[in-house]
Amino acid sequence: MKLLKVFALMALMVWQTSAMALDLKSKDIAPGSKIKNDFVYKGMDCTGDNKSPELHWTGAPKGTKGFAVTLYDPDAPTGSGFWHWVVINIPASTTSLAQSWSSTGSGATEITSDFGATTYGGPCPPPGKPHRYIFTVHALKTDKIDLPAGATNAFARFMIEGATISKASLKAQYGR
Repeated sequence: MKLLKVFALMALMVWQTSAMALDLKSKDIAPGSKIKNDFVYKGMDCTGDNKSPELHWTGAPKGTKGFAVTLYDPDAPTGSGFWHWVVINIPASTTSLAQSWSSTGSGATEITSDFGATTYGGPCPPPGKPHRYIFTVHALKTDKIDLPAGATNAFARFMIEGATISKASLKAQYGR
């Protein structure tokens, strides 16, 4: 009987943990799907609209004081992938970013991407095999990541990882 109670308690703990897990979704991008032209980069021979997709998340763990969002292409022919979007200092009260979101007035900060811009830069792989694109929301144990002026997105991501208490990703693809 005692063993049964222990197993029941363990099952409850696992259920509560999974029910509370951080989860990232989008009204614009289904997991594993091809990213629509609305969200593809405009430039470098890509002809998309370069809108950021709507993203929303639930299940932020206790102790979350802020969020960060990133978009990464691990298949880019650079040796280190390609960072399309890095956003820090998203307030803890935020649970979504609207389509075509901008950090203006939000309290958040967009960091210079590998495109050299401080705004969303959509997929634009070279012709050939489709690339994977990974949107990630990070629940942070801090409300502010302080970066020096001109900090690279690599340094920002280092600071994000150090402050992350949970994260969730949404993966999609795009090729041309």
